[in-house]
Amino acid sequence: MQPRFFYTLATKLSTSLRSAANRSLLLNAGSMIGTTVITAGLGFVYWWLAARLFPQAAVGFASALISAMSLLGTIGMMGLGTLLIGELPQQSGQRGSLITVALLVAGGVSVVLGLLFVGIAPLVSAEFQPLTLGPLPLLLFTLGVALTGVTLVLDQALIGLLRGELQLWRNAVFAVAKLLVLLPAGVWVADQSGLSIYATWALGNLLSLLVLSGLVLRRRRHLTDIRPRWRMLQRLPGAALAHHALNLALQLPALGLPVIVTVLLSATLNASFYMAWLLLHLVFAIPYTLTIVLYASGVADRATFAHKIRLTLGLALLLGVLSNLVLWVGADFLMGMFGPTYAAQAAWPLRIMGLGVFPLIIKDHYVATCRVHGRIARTAMYATLGSILELSLAAAGAVMNGLIGLSVGLVLAICLEAIFMARAVYPSAIMPVAESPTAGEPTLPSLEHV
Repeated sequence: MQPRFFYTLATKLSTSLRSAANRSLLLNAGSMIGTTVITAGLGFVYWWLAARLFPQAAVGFASALISAMSLLGTIGMMGLGTLLIGELPQQSGQRGSLITVALLVAGGVSVVLGLLFVGIAPLVSAEFQPLTLGPLPLLLFTLGVALTGVTLVLDQALIGLLRGELQLWRNAVFAVAKLLVLLPAGVWVADQSGLSIYATWALGNLLSLLVLSGLVLRRRRHLTDIRPRWRMLQRLPGAALAHHALNLALQLPALGLPVIVTVLLSATLNASFYMAWLLLHLVFAIPYTLTIVLYASGVADRATFAHKIRLTLGLALLLGVLSNLVLWVGADFLMGMFGPTYAAQAAWPLRIMGLGVFPLIIKDHYVATCRVHGRIARTAMYATLGSILELSLAAAGAVMNGLIGLSVGLVLAICLEAIFMARAVYPSAIMPVAESPTAGEPTLPSLEHV
């Protein structure tokens, strides 16, 4: 690409950024990116401190519990968080009731999943036997799963309301609170097991909810009737489950790749890969956060969708170029922060996988476009096939050439997906919104050819 291309792109973006119509989109996207940066940065400090305050076995047990808690809480969402992003702009008089119903459902399902895990996990692995030592571990773990499911749904509901600054505050309070509680827990609490570490996460989530409640109550004018109206669920389960299937399909590579590295290569190499994967999360979060807010604003105002998708495409491309420059220049330094072995094993895989952000920009915009169209079920099927392709080519690459081969296979798979999905993103970005001949409200270009 010529330097003039980036100058022209930057000029157009500067004009768009000054537009009042894009201010809400950018502020909410910025809040989500800020959330990622804050939680990732403080998360690094948190685990560095935990490793010095607690025995290694306790840290390992706690990380396993927290991973399980995050997975179960994500499943417990039942797709309701993403559903709220699309529904809230259309439910101006019933937003409070809809959010309350979603939070109660997510919390209830998460409680059931937490109880099932406590009952089954100790039978599968002896490492989880501490969960059976009385009612306190059971209640603590289940509470953590329920709070995770509730806060995940609530964060996405706030994005649906275009109040991203509130979810930023909640996540910042959570990250700081669990870090501050960890220090006295490690110094003064007699129990040096992983349950103490896990308790700091549950307490951090609880404190963040209390702070958020205080912020909302100070602005009572924004509140509507929050009484749950269960009949509102009658038309939502199908859409929620479709969103849930799509979300799980999109998350499959992130969850599956560390397992593939461990099984096909080694746990030692997986340690290096996982640190690189954590850094890549910051890069890949750029198109994801932009398109989540694009979906919310597109549902609220379809007439400006084509303009906004051009803005997010250009902004994601520019930030992707900048982040890759940082990775190519600083990969050895960044991985070396964890140790020289990490740099030797994963610096080049980090550089290669970083290039995946460019086809990922197309993939994330395709998903956002299909969500606005309401074509969730078919998109979930395509996303599932794409995730299987990513895992398959990554595994084949790992067998042939270790982490380098895995990185090449992963990026190649995302590029193949982007070629297919670009056919839907391009028309949505260049074509104006047409008037619907039946309802008289704006509709987007057809995706029937995809």
